Amino acid sequence: MKHRKFIKENSAVAGVIEAILLIALVAIILSMIQLTYVPIMMEQKEADHMDEVSNQFSQLKSVIEIQSMMGAMGTGEPITYTPMSSPITLGSKELPYFVSARSSGQIDLIGQDDAGDHKINIQPAPADFPSGIPLTSIKYRATNFYFPKSSAEPWQEYILEGGGIILKQSDGEVMRVYQGIAVENNSDLGNIKIKYYIPLFTGVPGKKLYADYKDCYVHTNYTNHYTHSGPTAFIHIYTEYPDAWYQSLIKDDTGLLWECYDNGYINVNLDDTVTPNKVEITPGSLTITLELTIVEIGVQVGPGYVIP
Repeated sequence: MKHRKFIKENSAVAGVIEAILLIALVAIILSMIQLTYVPIMMEQKEADHMDEVSNQFSQLKSVIEIQSMMGAMGTGEPITYTPMSSPITLGSKELPYFVSARSSGQIDLIGQDDAGDHKINIQPAPADFPSGIPLTSIKYRATNFYFPKSSAEPWQEYILEGGGIILKQSDGEVMRVYQGIAVENNSDLGNIKIKYYIPLFTGVPGKKLYADYKDCYVHTNYTNHYTHSGPTAFIHIYTEYPDAWYQSLIKDDTGLLWECYDNGYINVNLDDTVTPNKVEITPGSLTITLELTIVEIGVQVGPGYVIP
């Protein structure tokens, strides 16, 4: 018969406790990174993405302006009518290995048939647009989760409307890139001449909306143009973004019509009593002469291109 002798040892217990403490330390570090640093990194990631979209919209505006100029001048055929593609990055990916959310975005075309009451009224009206010029737009909306930080539901929109680029978010709106408006101060002749190139977007069914997080291509091509010139009694701009339009026209030192407005040559007012709100431009001490070029641009969003 064998006798077994049991000896009390604490080394094994100490090893288990050490392993538990190490796991707890790793868990605490990962929790701190998840709760503190991941939101900061994702906020910066989404902010960088919105900067990228801003640059892409500026490039889209440049492409449309080149197409408009070549088309209105009657040069460059058949290149003028050939579609050009401009990429827009709709979203940004999540961080690997950590819990984070992927942002996404959507591109909408509000074309000539979709503009509704959003328009530019001129008196006397252009012969081709007796009821007003439709105020069309290409709109990008980002569904973010971290940026801007001040918003309970973070989102931002970039809108290419009337030739300008508008940035809109929950706390306001601003015209980031001004419209294609040039002003000649002919006070010695008693008038102000306003020259304005305005894009008029048209689309085809099924190619007006696209949503994802990857790149989306906006295909644009020149199709036609119209001109209008002469003395003008008023210009009324009915828009969903009246503050951005108003500030772009009369903002101190930088507004397109600031000098003429400041000298009382013309009047610029914002009327928020009507729906949609309108921005009014009327003669002051000088008359207004308008030289308007309306350029029809075909727009398709998403993969592929449909021949109209």
